[in-house]
Amino acid sequence: MALLMRLLTLALALSVGPAGTLAGPAKSPYQLVLQHSRLRGRQHGPNVCAVQKVIGTNKKYFTNCKQWYQRKICGKSTVISYECCPGYEKVPGEKGCPAALPLSNLYETMGVVGSTTTQLYTDRTEKLRPEMEGPGSFTIFAPSNEAWSSLPAEVLDSLVSNVNIELLNALRYHMVDRRVLTDELKHGMTLTSMYQNSNIQIHHYPNGIVTVNCARLLKADHHATNGVVHLIDKVISTITNNIQQIIEIEDTFETLRAAVAASGLNTVLEGDGQFTLLAPTNEAFEKIPAETLNRILGDPEALRDLLNNHILKSAMCAEAIVAGMSMETLGGTTLEVGCSGDKLTINGKAVISNKDILATNGVIHFIDELLIPDSAKTLLELAGESDVSTAIDILKQAGLDTHLSGKEQLTFLAPLNSVFKDGVPRIDAQMKTLLLNHMVKEQLASKYLYSGQTLDTLGGKKLRVFVYRNSLCIENSCIAAHDKRGRFGTLFTMDRMLTPPMGTVMDVLKGDNRFSMLVAAIQSAGLMEILNREGV
Repeated sequence: MALLMRLLTLALALSVGPAGTLAGPAKSPYQLVLQHSRLRGRQHGPNVCAVQKVIGTNKKYFTNCKQWYQRKICGKSTVISYECCPGYEKVPGEKGCPAALPLSNLYETMGVVGSTTTQLYTDRTEKLRPEMEGPGSFTIFAPSNEAWSSLPAEVLDSLVSNVNIELLNALRYHMVDRRVLTDELKHGMTLTSMYQNSNIQIHHYPNGIVTVNCARLLKADHHATNGVVHLIDKVISTITNNIQQIIEIEDTFETLRAAVAASGLNTVLEGDGQFTLLAPTNEAFEKIPAETLNRILGDPEALRDLLNNHILKSAMCAEAIVAGMSMETLGGTTLEVGCSGDKLTINGKAVISNKDILATNGVIHFIDELLIPDSAKTLLELAGESDVSTAIDILKQAGLDTHLSGKEQLTFLAPLNSVFKDGVPRIDAQMKTLLLNHMVKEQLASKYLYSGQTLDTLGGKKLRVFVYRNSLCIENSCIAAHDKRGRFGTLFTMDRMLTPPMGTVMDVLKGDNRFSMLVAAIQSAGLMEILNREGV
């Protein structure tokens, strides 16, 4: 009995939320953003939502906490307006939006939410309006009036020229034969449309944006007597090809097509999943020096790393990007995907020339610049992008830069440019040897270094590793930046030129006249043998 009471108490505790309320199902990201917008609008009355409008455009967004304080979307300033939350309307003489919208059928509800053009085209078909006004349970993703007006003229003409086939099929593709609310719209799911059971792709992002075939939900969850209406910002069309098939048919992907075939990644791009391909055009490949491009194309591992760096692990529609976010690639690297006005950016650069090309297994964005990961670069290329250009110039003057562009497994200990602020050293045999002692004979990672470890250099010296609480040093020089790991070599950025060890402690003391008295004292004390030992 006591055990039963304890189990009942535990069950009750799990079912009770904050402040003693019953815990319900977790809210979706869309519902959380809507809740925040309602919170920001409550001072204007019941059921009022704060909405951010991008200045100079017709784009509106329910606001989340970050956007509310930044007052920016995609770097563009916004203004706050206050509107009735979905499902509510104003009452003359009363504050806010106290009245729930009257329930009507799907056809009438489309007019209420701002999709009168969809109503108009529904009227032109012979079958669809009676269905929308009759019994049943449906969901329609209804394009806004602006969505219809932005369609290319030739596309719209082809639809309205054959209303009972083309237009009817297009409208049926926007419909599902059951009621689907936003809390059921899960990221990466597909819904079966009423046009030949064709799939509709759903993505529900953490920032609260929901897309349908990459069209953004503007107003969601408008209930009707026979279903639900969601207003979207584009007219959507069926998706038939996977990513690989699109690569095969696009003329601008000729080089990419050959690279994918050589790497064997075609099996990934034609398989199941939801990916984003940042697809480099022929022009993007042409921007790379021929020597670099040929090296990568001729190296299967570097080529695979290059292509993996262009494939994101999840589908990312352009409409879902309202601020910078880190996205992981198939290669394990991260890219900063963001936006600046209407342009998408990768690592802060507007390199995307065409966006939201939908495939059955994801989405493609065309890019006009190659995204070469560190793992596909030579040491010389890595160093050229870092704050060690002076060290590279010195290597070139000494004729040693070929070590950094070949297939030797090396770690280059490259001094920062600031080390040479008083001038660069003269190149002689001694300096060449010193430079070779800045090249370790294996490809290292600083996270695996340990105190007391010795490293063999191309100059024939053994360098010692010293680990301190806040520093990781090799001899007298400490690592000043994160490693850059290339195809065959790793770049360590160092805070000074190395001074390789020269002789024993006694050798150093004897070589400096300032220590003559100390040397004499050591000799008198009989400590010479100890201080002449290796490793002291």
